[in-house]
Amino acid sequence: MMAHATIYVGCTVPQLLRGAQSRIFPSHSPLGVLRHSAFCYCTGNGTIKSKRKMDHLERTANNFRQEVITQAKVCGITNESETVKRLRLAIANKDFTFKAGQWVDFFIPGVSVVGGFSICSSPGLLEREGILELAVKHTAHPPAHWIHTECTLDSEVALRVGADLHGYQEGKGNRHKLGTAKLYYSAKNTSELLFKKNILGLMKAFPGKISCCFHVTQQRSQICKELQPHITEGRISEKDLEKHVSNDTSWYICGPPPMIESISKLLTNIGVPRNRVFFEKWW
Repeated sequence: MMAHATIYVGCTVPQLLRGAQSRIFPSHSPLGVLRHSAFCYCTGNGTIKSKRKMDHLERTANNFRQEVITQAKVCGITNESETVKRLRLAIANKDFTFKAGQWVDFFIPGVSVVGGFSICSSPGLLEREGILELAVKHTAHPPAHWIHTECTLDSEVALRVGADLHGYQEGKGNRHKLGTAKLYYSAKNTSELLFKKNILGLMKAFPGKISCCFHVTQQRSQICKELQPHITEGRISEKDLEKHVSNDTSWYICGPPPMIESISKLLTNIGVPRNRVFFEKWW
């Protein structure tokens, strides 16, 4: 057995269908409509124009994807912040699986653009309850806009899992035993610190095992008393992280590509081996 520390750092095309359309979808089913929508989008946008921002399917065309597209039904919608909704999806397909850190292609009937969203729930929740959760920020992008303005309980969508996980390794047996977990979490302000109540609850449930330092960069309002002991104003710095460097520490990074690149470089500068750093990088 080896106990180790874990550090988490975060900040809030036709070939993709793999010729499996008719096998996956009955011709007139809701998924058949999704298939047609996705297929028309991919074939109609085969050429990437330099003046237009790349869309999810184009940007991730070379990433790993599962072959099966699975139907899902919306069974919960909550406001995680003023700009982010948490979408709770019921999945009946028992063969649908994912690994922590992966994302989904998000197909919506009647919406030609395919969304891409990170999964914010654990594989364990899917195994126990058949539930998957997404946290989606409100933007003008059609799938995100649909979720914030048109999506209702019982809306039907379809999902396909994808992502190349850099450094990901399957756990085997009990070779590693969690020692401590430290989270550094950065956002513009406390209202954008998603899941902060869940995180504070874990810290109380596992004192000395799980801890978190929240960083805010543009806080203008009063910080509530519950959060004050855990808040640092300013970005995550080298000084914050260097105290945790050891041979037994694993580092997990989640955020937009510039943030991942910045933190990865910082970790290299303080002597963290590349094989101890894990991240997803797709958007």
